[in-house]
This record gives sequence, C-alpha cells and structure tokens, in this order.
Amino acid sequence: MASLRPKFDKMQEETVQPQDAGNQAPPADKSLENLLAETQAKLEQQREQMLRAVAEAENTRKRVQAEAANAQKYALERFASSLLPVLDSLEAAVKSTDVSGVELILRQFVTALDKASIREINPAPGERFDPYRHQAMAAVESQSEPNTVVSVMQKGYVLADRVLRPALVTVAKAPVEKPAGNPISDTDLD
Repeated sequence: MASLRPKFDKMQEETVQPQDAGNQAPPADKSLENLLAETQAKLEQQREQMLRAVAEAENTRKRVQAEAANAQKYALERFASSLLPVLDSLEAAVKSTDVSGVELILRQFVTALDKASIREINPAPGERFDPYRHQAMAAVESQSEPNTVVSVMQKGYVLADRVLRPALVTVAKAPVEKPAGNPISDTDLD
C-alpha cells in the first residue's frame, strides 16, 4: 500500500493544476490599464456618435416643423395670386361706367375658382335633397316629389371633395291632407 501512495498523490496534483484553456492572461504587451483605456475610448466614441444622431434627429424635426408651418402659412399663395387680376379688374370697373367689364370680371373670378378646384353646388329643381351638400331653409308643399329641391336661395361651393358652404335650398314636402269637415275643429270657425 505504501507503494501506491506516491503514485496516487502524483495523480491528484495533476488534476488540481489549473488549466490555461479558458483563462488566458492578456498578452504581456497590453496591460489591464491599456485595455481599460481602449474600452473607455471606444465608449466615448460611441457616445459622441449617439449624441450626433440625436442632434441630427432634433434638427430634422425642427426643419420639418418649419416647413409645415410655412406650407400652412403660404398654402393660399397660388389662389391669392390668381385673384389679384380679378381685384385689378374690379377696381377698373368701378372707375368705368361700362357694365360689360363686370361680366369679364365674373368670368375671371370663376376661372380663378376653377383653377383652385372650387366648384359650385347649384342643384336643379327636382334634384334629390342631399343633406351633405344642401341646407334646407324651408319646406314647402309642392307637386314635386317629397325631399327634392324646389328652388335655390344661394349656391354652395366645394373645394375638391370638401363642402365649403352648402347650397341653401327650399325642399318639397308632401301635401298635408285636411280631414273632411270636422265640425269640432277650431280652424273651420270663421
């Protein structure tokens, strides 16, 4: 048994010795301080890149807001420019006694509205009442079919598909039938 003891002790020493496979020490030329300094430099570089990206995003947001504000502020510029000749013609017509100039101005004005995609709503008598495009100002008994336009009091206008102002119309309603000869009714007393 004594001869086995030294052999057993030698095997135990070999298994207890640390293995260098996973725990390699840094190379001799790079100390821990150098590695820390490199890592900190990389971290600072990434931090600067992130700050630049945040600043760029903020500048883009401000630029887009300014462009949107300008677009809203000057959205009517083209339309207003097309109305200036109409204004000039109106001023000239006021100074003149010629009435034909007013007809010319009306055509210029309609052309300017047309270029701006502003169209009139002018329903014909007998056209079906559309509550989205018409506003009923009165309902009158008529021989026309109920819920149809009888007359137009004021034209309406749309911009593209959006109603700027509905047409003011009179709408037909069904005639009310009076009961025949009710002797108790107050309306028959004269």
